[in-house]
Amino acid sequence: MRYVLLICSEEGAYESFSPQEQEAGLAEYGAFAEEMGRRGVLTGGERLRFTSDATTVRVSNGEIVTSDGPFAETKEQIGGFFLIDCKDLDEAIEIASKVPAAKYGSVEVRPIWEM
Repeated sequence: MRYVLLICSEEGAYESFSPQEQEAGLAEYGAFAEEMGRRGVLTGGERLRFTSDATTVRVSNGEIVTSDGPFAETKEQIGGFFLIDCKDLDEAIEIASKVPAAKYGSVEVRPIWEM
């Protein structure tokens, strides 16, 4: 079964880390990706740019309406994602618990809608 792991945290938190902490964090993500690659469950993932670079799109009365930034005001933002393919939700939760951001933010586990 395929899942997306949505990595959520406060955007400014990373910038408050020292260069050594940032480097260590990147190394943790590298180790996570390597382990999940060996397990054969990681099928993709990317880090996202900040919400200040986002554009929200709606269609109202047939017209395209855009606004800068995300629609929702929240404390945590989606900063990236991993796509995984594993046997069940229990395994997906176990994998999500290993995402480094789970220690200072949250990781939402959401099944992919399979047709």
